[in-house]
Amino acid sequence: MTENFWKDKYPVGIAAEIDPDQYPNIQAVLKQSCQRFADKPAFSNLGKTLTYGELYELSGAFAAYLQQHTDLQPGDRIAVQLPNVLQYPVAVFGALRAGLVVVNTNPLYTAREMEHQFNDSGAKALISLANMAHLAEQVLPKTGIKTVIITEVGDMLPPLKRLLVNSVVKYVKKMVPAYNLPHAVKFTEALGKGRGKPVNEANPNNGDIAVLQYTGGTTGVAKGAMLTHRNLIANMLQCKALMGSNLNEGCEILIAPLPLYHIYAFTFHCMAMMLIGNHNVLITNPRDLPGMIKDLAQHKFSGFVGLNTLFVALCNNEEFQKLDFSALKVTLSGGMALQLATAERWKQVTGCAICEGFGMTETSPVASVNPIQHIQIGTIGIPVPSTLCKVIDDEGNELPLGSIGELCVKGPQVMKGYWQRQEATDEILDADGWLKTGDIAVIQEDGYMRIVDRKKDMILVSGFNVYPNELEDVLATLPGVLQCAAIGIPDEKSGEAIKIFVVAKPGVTLTKEQVMEHMRANLTGYKVPKSVEFRDVLPTTNVGKILRRELRDEELKKLGKK
Repeated sequence: MTENFWKDKYPVGIAAEIDPDQYPNIQAVLKQSCQRFADKPAFSNLGKTLTYGELYELSGAFAAYLQQHTDLQPGDRIAVQLPNVLQYPVAVFGALRAGLVVVNTNPLYTAREMEHQFNDSGAKALISLANMAHLAEQVLPKTGIKTVIITEVGDMLPPLKRLLVNSVVKYVKKMVPAYNLPHAVKFTEALGKGRGKPVNEANPNNGDIAVLQYTGGTTGVAKGAMLTHRNLIANMLQCKALMGSNLNEGCEILIAPLPLYHIYAFTFHCMAMMLIGNHNVLITNPRDLPGMIKDLAQHKFSGFVGLNTLFVALCNNEEFQKLDFSALKVTLSGGMALQLATAERWKQVTGCAICEGFGMTETSPVASVNPIQHIQIGTIGIPVPSTLCKVIDDEGNELPLGSIGELCVKGPQVMKGYWQRQEATDEILDADGWLKTGDIAVIQEDGYMRIVDRKKDMILVSGFNVYPNELEDVLATLPGVLQCAAIGIPDEKSGEAIKIFVVAKPGVTLTKEQVMEHMRANLTGYKVPKSVEFRDVLPTTNVGKILRRELRDEELKKLGKK
């Protein structure tokens, strides 16, 4: 699409341009926001709130420690392996102020995954939760990491509460396996040593790397997307523009149940909401629904950021349904396809429509979104400011409106490339800055876009393209279905046959006949599944995205093809 296509249709608001060079680096944004909103709450967790002023002071103490008590130099990589706790923003902003590159690391990683990421990124430092320190002990001798900082869940809480929370986690819940890292420094000790000390504030160029954000590794080995200061500043400004007047500066309360080490939550909560001085309530364990709902009850929240599986789980919870949603005005969905049944149920329970967007690690992540006042359920909206989209065929030719093809994105939020993987970069990013997303999409006449499915997830049945999203959308409307997934499995007659997996709601009994009858009533013949499997749970990523790949691998193994 030409640059003027969306501007002509949407000349104001979301289609306005942003200036990604407005700030020289993330540090400048942080300093400005922490001065402007010094007395406003920035992050809350476990009953403790940090103001923007306190965030700046603590991140400065951490930066000073890194500069004065370690050998780390600007540009060195530091792996941050933390869940949603107050230490996370303190560590990340402190590391950036010291001139380091942040390597976001999933706390649920296995030792193998940690070893790969630490070595691939060339990390020289690690800050980790004590709960994962036993894995760090196994891995660190095989890496270049020399500086290790360990923190416990309650370390940012007042002394008595800190002792209580850390003791319960360690001794009652037994969530901290024994470890031996004699050279590790406690996070609280690092803050103490840096407190009040001067910081030699880093001043990187906006084209320098700020974050190495590893892709989930759903295809082969996880790769580090090089996200520059300019990439992240662009996405901050784009998020601000797309929120418009719906989220005011310095007075909104946003619920953050998705992990901050994931690019979706990282950019929205740590970057965009920091820019406009809003309050982020960090949920450490969203799988603990009763605990999460208790947290929600403490806040008159105006924004909620989630994804399909979390919305489903919450709407099925009676205690959640009793919460006060009178202040809720923005619900954002990303990370996986939003099902129509889920969107309708959320609106029914909370009174707030879900605004779906689209993005990926490689786009920092937000590339498109539904304008909040003009949501089209089932679409990913229109490109965010200063962003272009097109769909192409297998030969790379741009297709006209209404055609189905691979979605490509171009804008200031598109990554610099993959860390030390030029070949992989060249496969996805062309010389003109267009990024191939790997998603099959259609751009409608009105400029709104619909994702049909992931290119690699498409099922080919007797020459017909079948998209799992469509099948899952239909299946989700069957009463009693909690979760579902559709995959293609090898078939001698049709090339591939459709298999669906179903998780029923608690206390509900579904039969194969009920499922098949529902699918036959709503889908044309070649889209109807050949087999159904009921399960108690489906495999998911750390943010709750269902892993079709894992289901496919299991089926291939059964058939002796893997």
